[in-house]
Parts: sequence; C-alpha cells; structure tokens
Amino acid sequence: MGAFKAYDIRGVYNEDFDQEFVYKVGYFLPKLLNTSVIAVGRDVRLSSDEIFEALSRGITDSGADVWNIGLATTPMVYFATVHLDVGGSVQITASHNPAIYNGLKISRRGALPVGEDSGLKELEKMVNTLEIEVATKRGKIVEKELKEAYIEFLRPFVPNLASLKVSIDLSNGMANLIIKELLGEEHNYILDHFDGTFPIHEPNPLDEKNLVDIKRAVIDNKSDIGIIFDGDADRVMFITEKGEFVQPDYITALIGEYYLEKEKGVVLQDIRTSRSTTLRLEQLGAEVVTWKVGHAFAKLKLREIGGIFGGELAGHYYFRDFFHCDSGMLAALLVLQSMVKLKDKGQSLSSWLKELVVYANSGEINFKLNQKDEAMEMLYKTYTQKEPTKVLDFDGYRIEFPNWWFNVRKSNTEPYLRLVVEADSETLLKEKIEQLTAIIRSFT
Repeated sequence: MGAFKAYDIRGVYNEDFDQEFVYKVGYFLPKLLNTSVIAVGRDVRLSSDEIFEALSRGITDSGADVWNIGLATTPMVYFATVHLDVGGSVQITASHNPAIYNGLKISRRGALPVGEDSGLKELEKMVNTLEIEVATKRGKIVEKELKEAYIEFLRPFVPNLASLKVSIDLSNGMANLIIKELLGEEHNYILDHFDGTFPIHEPNPLDEKNLVDIKRAVIDNKSDIGIIFDGDADRVMFITEKGEFVQPDYITALIGEYYLEKEKGVVLQDIRTSRSTTLRLEQLGAEVVTWKVGHAFAKLKLREIGGIFGGELAGHYYFRDFFHCDSGMLAALLVLQSMVKLKDKGQSLSSWLKELVVYANSGEINFKLNQKDEAMEMLYKTYTQKEPTKVLDFDGYRIEFPNWWFNVRKSNTEPYLRLVVEADSETLLKEKIEQLTAIIRSFT
C-alpha cells in the first residue's frame, strides 16, 4: 500500500490503506515518538470515525493512552500537542483531497512535524517488518475538550470588523467548528455546515472550479474580501472585492504588513514565491529566507532561522506565534487586521494588489509526464549555460536572470512536474513559458 507520502500518510481509504494498516500505525507510533500519550483529532470525512477506532485500538494495544480531541481542525491538533504537552499527536484528515481520501498527519512533542525524513520512513519500516505483541496493560482513551482553549488562544488576534463586509466559504469543512464563535454570526457564510461528502465543491481552494461559489458570494454581497478554507482549515485563500483570486504568495506580503510594522525580522518564503512579494517584504524591513515547499520542511526551517512567520504559494502560512506551525484561521485573522487598516486608508484589496504586483507571473503550471527527472535536468543544463544571476537547487531548480526567473520541481504529493515563471513584462513571460514548455513536452 502506497499511503506513506512526503509530509503525511494519505490515500484513498480501503484502496491505498485500510483498518489493519491504521491499527499497525497506531501500535508503532508510541515507540516511534517515545511517548505514552498521543492526542488524536479528526475531520468530518465519512471514514474518519472508523479510522479513529482502528488507530486508537493500535495505540492502546501498545500500552499507550489516547487523548481524544474529537472533531478538530488540523491546527487545533497542533495547538493540543503543545497546550497538553503530549509526546505526539495525529490528525485524521486528507486536508483538501476529495471525499474518498483520508489520512494521518503526525506530529512530535512541541508540534514538530513527522515527515518523510523525520520519522515516516522509520514508521513505514516498523509497520512492514515488526511483529505486534499486545501489551499486558493496555492503554485507555481519555476525552479532552480543547475547542474553548483554542478559541481563547486566537481571540486576541480578532480585529474589529465593523467597517468590513466579509464573505466566507467554509467548504463544508472543519473551519465551521470555530469561526462563528470567533467572528460572530453576522458575516456572509456559505457551505457553513459539516458534510464529509463535500457535495457542492471539493475542499481545495487552489482548484479554480472550487472558487465559483465564493466569487459569486463576494460580488452578490458587495463584500470587501472573500475568504475560503480548505477541508481541515490549515490553508486559507482570499478573493478581492472584484471577485478575483489572490495568488497566495502575495498574501505573505499582506501578513508582512501586520508583523513588520511591529518588529523587523526574518520571514520565510518558498522557492516559488514572486519577486513582487520578496521586494515588498524587504521594503518593510524583513530579511527574507527562501526554502523548500511543504509544511514539514517549512516548520523546521522557520524554527531554525528564528523567523517571525512564513508563507507558501499553496496557501500555508506559518507563525512563530503558533509554535512555528500553519494555521488557516490565524492567517485569516491577520489578513482581516490588514484589511481594516487598508479600508481606513481608503484602499481596497485589489488596489493594494495593483501596487504590490510589479512582475508578470504564470502561477503554477502542471505537466503530467513520466520523464520528470530528465526534463528537469535538461532545463538545468540549458539555462545554467546562459549566465544566470542565481541558481537555487534545494527543491527542483530556481534559476534567475536579471529580468525573469523560473522554478521547476517535482510535486511531492501528485504525479506532476510543476513550473512557475515570472518576468518583467507579459510579453517576456509568454515567450519564456513557450520556450520552457517546449523542452518539458519533449519528455512526455
């Protein structure tokens, strides 16, 4: 079964993994994490209760206790890991994937991520090779109420929204659990009830077809901003008052305006980030560090560099204020803080964007091909001979020239080669996309 991924365990339930697999993961997890207590939360997917039962049986059969958080957003489980001071945690979720998927996001003490290089490979080996011996003294399941504590943690970040009209798409997912208690009932909420079948749209805001409802809600409600969460509320994305999607790396600059006004420091961005964002962050006094894509990498890097916060093109935002973890809800609150200030100055989100974006950007272009490594090496060989100003090679390649750059990398979660291109003008952007695409397509 191929459910072990780069950042978590994930796949189609009862195809890529099943109850027996989950039981084994539960059994060996306390050994991997060297703990006698594991906190477990879950989303509302139809298979989540069944997975919880199998996981808990495995954990308790090993002799460890389960602290059951119940229904939770993924960031709420990160919070629980630190707040309850447990040696590990699991969130049962497949995040933004379709309803037939599910998975396990695992963290160590302090909400440190367990990814491919930080424990998942070792766990996979245990599951596949070691024997199970049920402990003489089985562990127990203890119910834990965390929602109120998490809401109180977030409450200081809630702005006065009296001047703003806000539309919010909760994607029938976990953001429903806490958002109305934080922001109140008066906003224009859609898909604001739990439904693990995701009947209106999939809980993936990066897919344009899933933005139709929130864009319409913003226009119909004459909202200043639209907000859309993914299924487990660790990611969030935004819509302008004109109903236009805001590229998530631009939002990193908007969050920067909140933090960097208070203190100067280090900000983390991923290797795909627009120069427009980097430029604005530097203007605000940040030292900007570029790193690999993926929450398991970003959380560790943010700690290492002593960063204030970080952002990704995929809509993950990480915060020193939140144990160096990502929180869609905290990101949304900070963006709303910045929006209140913009409106007070007579600005809109689209007018702020117009000032910010000084480069033409392709967004992420996906190519499905078998010879991904060969295509990447050909691009590297071709463009490093053209005297680039900078070459980054820690997550695919980012090759920079004075008036344009590109990043090409293999997806860690899907069978794609991903390309981002940015240039000083739309004409140059179009030309470079065509040149790069021709090389990539020669390997299909």
